[in-house]
Amino acid sequence: MENKKEDSTEQNNADQKDSLADKIKAYFKNLVDFSSYDTKTILFMLLMLILVGISLYLVYILLFVDSTILYRIVVEWFVKPIYDLGFWGIFLFIGIMGIQGLLVPIPSEIVLLSTGMIWGWFWGGIFGIIGSVAAGVLCYYISRQGGRPLAEKFVGETAIDMADTFIHKYGTGAILFARFLPFIAFDPISYASGIVDLDVKKYTLATFVGSIPRAFFYSFLGSTLGINPATIDFASLPLAQVEQQSAFFNSVLIIIAIVLLAIFAAYYLTSWYWKRKMSADVEKDVN
Repeated sequence: MENKKEDSTEQNNADQKDSLADKIKAYFKNLVDFSSYDTKTILFMLLMLILVGISLYLVYILLFVDSTILYRIVVEWFVKPIYDLGFWGIFLFIGIMGIQGLLVPIPSEIVLLSTGMIWGWFWGGIFGIIGSVAAGVLCYYISRQGGRPLAEKFVGETAIDMADTFIHKYGTGAILFARFLPFIAFDPISYASGIVDLDVKKYTLATFVGSIPRAFFYSFLGSTLGINPATIDFASLPLAQVEQQSAFFNSVLIIIAIVLLAIFAAYYLTSWYWKRKMSADVEKDVN
C-alpha cells in the first residue's frame, strides 16, 4: 500500500515537472509566433530587440572594458544637454520619461536618478513627480487602446489576470502601494492599469501621490553625487574622482537590479501559487 502511494507521489511530481517544461516551451513558442501580429507590432518588437541588444552590449562594456561608461553616457548625453537648455530642459526631461516608458529598455529609476544630478534633490524631486505622472498616464492610455494582446505575449495571460484581480480587489490602493515603494518597477504597473480598466482619474491621483516618495528618493541619491552640470568636464577631472562617482552610480543601479530580480522571482512564485489556487477553486465549483 505504501509503495503504491510512493509511486503515485513520484508520478505526480513527474507530471508537474513535465507540465512546467511544457508550459515553458509553449511560452517561448508563443513568444516567437509572429503570425498574429500586424506590421506595426512586428516593427515595434524588432526595435525592442535591437535596443535590448544595445543594452546588453553596454552591460558587457561596463563589466569588462570600462566601468565608467554608463556614468559618462548619462552625464554627457542626458544630464548636460538638459541642464544647458535651461527652462526648456524640463520639457525635454518629461519627453524622455515618456519615451523610455514606451520604447527604451532603460528603467525609469535611472532617469529619476539624473534629476538630482541636474536640479538638486528638491527641484529634481518636483520635476521627477511631473515626469512620472506624465509617463504613467501615457503608458496607461497606450495599453488601454489595445495593448492587451501585446502585453499577454510578453507578460503572459496569468500576469494580466493577476493584475486585474489585484487592482479590482484593492483599487487605487494597489497603484498607490506599487508607486510608493522606490524599488518596484514603474512601467509594468502603468501598462497593467490601462489593461484592467482602472478609472483614469483615480489612477492619475494614485500615481501622483505614490510618485512623491519615489521621485524624491532617487533625486536625493542623484544629488549626493555632487555633480555640477555647468562645470563638469571628464577630461579635466582626476580619474580617481570619476571612478569614485561612477562606482557609487553603478552600485545604486546594481541594488535596483537585484531588487527587481527578486521581485521578478517573487512574481513567478506568486503566479504559480495563484494559478493553482484558481484551478482548485474551479474544481470545487465543478464538484
